[in-house]
Amino acid sequence: MSATVLLTGISGFIGLYCAKELLEQGFKVRGTVRSKQRESHARDSLKIGDVNITNLDFAILDLTTDDGWNNAMEGCDYVLHVASPFRIANPKNANEMMLPAVEGTKRILRAASEANVKRVVLTSSIVSMMSSIRKGQFGPDDWTDISYPNLNTYIRSKTLAEKAAWNFISNATENEKLELVVIAPGGVFGPPLGNEMTAETLSIMDKMLSGKIPMVPEAAFPMVDDRDVAKLHVKAMTQSEVAGERFIASGTEPIGFSDIAEILINAGYKGPSTRKAPGFILKFMALFDREAAGMLGILGMCLSADNSKTKNTFNWSPMPFEKAVLETASAIKAIRCH
Repeated sequence: MSATVLLTGISGFIGLYCAKELLEQGFKVRGTVRSKQRESHARDSLKIGDVNITNLDFAILDLTTDDGWNNAMEGCDYVLHVASPFRIANPKNANEMMLPAVEGTKRILRAASEANVKRVVLTSSIVSMMSSIRKGQFGPDDWTDISYPNLNTYIRSKTLAEKAAWNFISNATENEKLELVVIAPGGVFGPPLGNEMTAETLSIMDKMLSGKIPMVPEAAFPMVDDRDVAKLHVKAMTQSEVAGERFIASGTEPIGFSDIAEILINAGYKGPSTRKAPGFILKFMALFDREAAGMLGILGMCLSADNSKTKNTFNWSPMPFEKAVLETASAIKAIRCH
């Protein structure tokens, strides 16, 4: 009998590829969405990706309320908690991002524990490890200091959500025992599954291709393809010796937005710019632009990742990033021409 997986955020950029990976490996999937519209989008996207959705059902749930989570967990063996708001721009009200991320994570873990779920795989981010480091290398033992100046709301939300998850696990009683594994992706690129381009990185790439980003921020950190991220989630769900561990899902080398632009220009795209925005301009813009303010926390960053634990544990090698960039650009071009 195949295991059942609750997948939060199934209609999102990473969530759709997690669903594809799970369904193609024979798991039953219960995807959570915020609305019927998002359910329809997920179904349509998976069909476009030639995924058999016979073993897929949905639950309409909200990370900011307890309603329905216990029922949704019934009969589930595993949980992939992928859902979390992601925007570079700081929201007007920080709780728009903080509450779903932090309180939502605790809500998922409580419901999973009560339903006797075996393991939760949490999608964190390398921002929870690296964001108070400017230069050098970070690894899975590092943590972002959230008191570091100018960290955006997203970085704070991911760091605090992951800390809340580990705190829940460490304080669990014998009756509440639940395994937790964390997958921390780098900057996520890759083609979307389906035709939606609302994901933040797709929006950035679309603007680069159309020449709407004349200057890019001076920041470089490891990147990853969304399909690799999905594969690692499913491996982390079932591999026995990985409970209680954090894993970096990214390449090793720092990649800047100017590097992405250069890859695109070399492939014949005319819109991207490799010009780097001087720091003082970004700081000035941050006074009245929430997206610019959200960029301040990564300004001047040039970091590499120690992903050796991930590679060795899962026998994994990341996709070449140039391939991820070019396939993303090709997908965006095809969607725009559709």
